[in-house]
Amino acid sequence: MDSHWPDLHYESWRDTCTTLHLWSQVVGKIRLATTPWQNHSWHVPLYVTARGLTTSPMPCDGGTFELAFDFVDQTLECTASDGHASRIALAPQSVAEFKDATMRMLASLGIRVAIRDLPCEIEGAIPFSLDRASRAYDGDAARRFHRALVHIDRVLKEFRTSFIGKVSPVHFFWGSFDLAVTRFSGRRAPLYQGKAPGVAPIVMQEAYSHEVSSAGFWPGGPGIDASFYSYAYPEPAGFKDARVAPAAATYSETLREFLLPYEAVRTASNPAATLMAFLTTTYEAAANAGKWDRAALECVPGRVGVCRPVA
Repeated sequence: MDSHWPDLHYESWRDTCTTLHLWSQVVGKIRLATTPWQNHSWHVPLYVTARGLTTSPMPCDGGTFELAFDFVDQTLECTASDGHASRIALAPQSVAEFKDATMRMLASLGIRVAIRDLPCEIEGAIPFSLDRASRAYDGDAARRFHRALVHIDRVLKEFRTSFIGKVSPVHFFWGSFDLAVTRFSGRRAPLYQGKAPGVAPIVMQEAYSHEVSSAGFWPGGPGIDASFYSYAYPEPAGFKDARVAPAAATYSETLREFLLPYEAVRTASNPAATLMAFLTTTYEAAANAGKWDRAALECVPGRVGVCRPVA
């Protein structure tokens, strides 16, 4: 097993990151078009696997099919519950070419899906079918990204075990291109007024229908390197002034969330423990400031083979 957390400076793989973001939206929209709606859009994310990212099984004509990015062999594979499978290569190509190849692969297996052609959460986005500009793809960069996701996914899942209240799965949202886990206080929240390009207001309002403390990882963007984040909605008074760990974590007035550079975690003597400290202290800041019923919502962290004790 590779315990090394890879270098992931955004500028070093910016073009490949942009390409993967758009390709993942094509795949994600296939899940969106085939899966019944679930609270907070939990029916649309991708999930980290040992080799890449997967949709998990999606319903189709009485059976199921699954799409999976394999960043080891550099393929997108479709497997169906009838035993048939097909794959396409991940290589430099336009978004339109990737979409066409993906749809042809599905059609070859008897799967026909129509998706909305406009990317989500990207300002000024070009419809997939019209995005014919050449796109870079570096397989080594994609592998580094996946290795980072494997480590982060493991820590987020461990963090998730210490909450007995409503909590999301650890999932990868292809719209915002981030890996996240969200805890809920159990109380309703004010109607969300935020907006995102290509996303209907009702979708955002339903996503934030209840109070949350959410944390995750984003590989970065223009002007911001790869970072971990943590925020609360609605943000309670005093949240931004809380003391959190580690010292490299800061509150962004622009984004209204705590940020911790991925590099500060990667280079720490114990990256997993450093990330866990950030997740724990920022959650505690949100829960304390928001007056959550922590005694009713929290439990001891999970241990392998040990059932949670019940008082």
